[in-house]
Amino acid sequence: MKTTTPRQDLLRGIWKENPVLIQMLGLCPALAVTNTVENSLAMGLATFFVLCGSSVLVSSCRRIIPHEVRISTYILIIATFVSVADMSLAAIVPDVHKKLGAFIALIVVNCMILGRQEAFASKQSVGRSVLDAAGTGFGFVIAITMMGAIREVLGAGTFLNVPVFGPEYEPWIVMILPPGGFLTLGFLLLGLNALQARRERLARAAHGDPRAGQPATREAA
Repeated sequence: MKTTTPRQDLLRGIWKENPVLIQMLGLCPALAVTNTVENSLAMGLATFFVLCGSSVLVSSCRRIIPHEVRISTYILIIATFVSVADMSLAAIVPDVHKKLGAFIALIVVNCMILGRQEAFASKQSVGRSVLDAAGTGFGFVIAITMMGAIREVLGAGTFLNVPVFGPEYEPWIVMILPPGGFLTLGFLLLGLNALQARRERLARAAHGDPRAGQPATREAA
């Protein structure tokens, strides 16, 4: 594993290795429940809790978990925290819990969470594991909340159920339907790729590359 600093452990999951926008992980809830900001926040915070809690426990027990059953153990630990999150949402925000439905239970099979246990928490100290989980979880919350905001504003004309446009606004119904999730994610990825390409052109220009203002072309064989 590449050596990193605690600061890098925290920050990389927020932007450089964002689980949704960069690694394309956890797309099932990102596409299914982000039709409103409220649903997105609830799912994001539940996933954040499960990721942080399971990382702490996996890291604490990493030396006593047999290698042969580590994946089964990780899934059992994750499922425990998912049950806690599920019951907490049902008690605190029952309406949101009903809207999220089975997608809360599906956090158990979110490859983003299992991947962080296998790749990081099972090999690092508790403190470093918490930083990694917090950064990845916060990056997930940011990504799906962005999607939820875009879809709710365009699809319903509201933000957290507060109207943001006048009464004459005609909602884009497609944005709160399943295809709206794919459209929103596609446009976000398009914007991020355009931003990255612009940064690369500016970097080339700063180093005096004469091709800085030109689009990338294939080199002659």
